[in-house]
Amino acid sequence: MPLAARAQQAEPTTTSSAWERSLVAKLAGSQATFQNWAEGGINTLALSSAVDGRWQKNHGRWNRRYDLRLAFGAVKQDTLDFRKAEDIIRLQATYKHTGLGSLSTFMPTAAFTVRSQMAPGYNFEKNQFKERRPLPQKVSDLLSPGVMTLSLGMTYQHKPGLSQRVGLGGKQTVVLIERLRELYSMTADQRMKMEVGLEAYTEFERDIAQNIHLKSTLGLFAAFNQPEPPDLLWENLLTMRVNSWLQFNVEWVVLRDKDVSNRFQLKEVFTVGIVYAILK
Repeated sequence: MPLAARAQQAEPTTTSSAWERSLVAKLAGSQATFQNWAEGGINTLALSSAVDGRWQKNHGRWNRRYDLRLAFGAVKQDTLDFRKAEDIIRLQATYKHTGLGSLSTFMPTAAFTVRSQMAPGYNFEKNQFKERRPLPQKVSDLLSPGVMTLSLGMTYQHKPGLSQRVGLGGKQTVVLIERLRELYSMTADQRMKMEVGLEAYTEFERDIAQNIHLKSTLGLFAAFNQPEPPDLLWENLLTMRVNSWLQFNVEWVVLRDKDVSNRFQLKEVFTVGIVYAILK
C-alpha cells in the first residue's frame, strides 16, 4: 500500500513578506498473515513514507514559491523479497512578478521543475531491451531518468486556487546509467537529451468540503521538432483529514512521455496514514 500524499495548503497571500512554510511527514503501513486459513490468502507487508513541503514568500512585486514532494514505499508478498512500490522525487521553483494593472492578472513567470526517483526500479515480468536480458531487469535509478524543465512565460490567475501558466520551455532528460538509455530513446553515448518547445501548466487547489482538499495539476510540453502529441503529466491528489494526525489520500496520475512510451501510463493509489507537521 504505497503512500502518496499532499498536505492541505493555505492559499497564498499577496501582502505578507514573511515565509509561509509547510512541511509534513507521513507514514503508513499494512500487514496480513494467514495460517491454515481455509479461504486462502497471501502474507503481505507494506510500508510507505512521504514528506511534503511548501515555502512561499513575497519580495515587493515578486513572489517566490518552492514545492517539495518525496515518497517511498515497499511491499513484501509471501516468500518474495521486498519490492519497491512507490518512489517519487518532485521539486518545483516558481518566480512570479505580481505587478499593477494587467500584470496583476497576467504575471511574468519563470519556473523550474525536477522529477526523478531515489532507488533502483525493476521490471519483473518482461524484457524491455533490444537484446535479451535476464529477469528482473533494472529499468530506473536516481537520475536515470531525471527530467528537468525550465520555462519562461506568463501566469493567468483565473481565481484564487486556479491558475494557468503558458510559455517557452526547455526539457532536459538525463540518464546517468549507460545501459538504461535505450529505454528512454537515447543512444549509449548520450548522457542527456535537450528539447525546446511550448510548455503549459494548470494548477487547481481548493478545499472542496470541510477537511477535504483537492490539488490537481496538468503539465503539457510540446517540442518544436516532434510532430507527436505533447508530453502530458496529470496529477490529482484528494486529501481527507480525519483529525490532526490521521489522513486518507486518493491519488490518480496519468503520464504520457514519448521518450518512454507512446501509451498512456496510469497510477492509482489509496492510503491511510499518520501525519506529523514538522513546520506549519
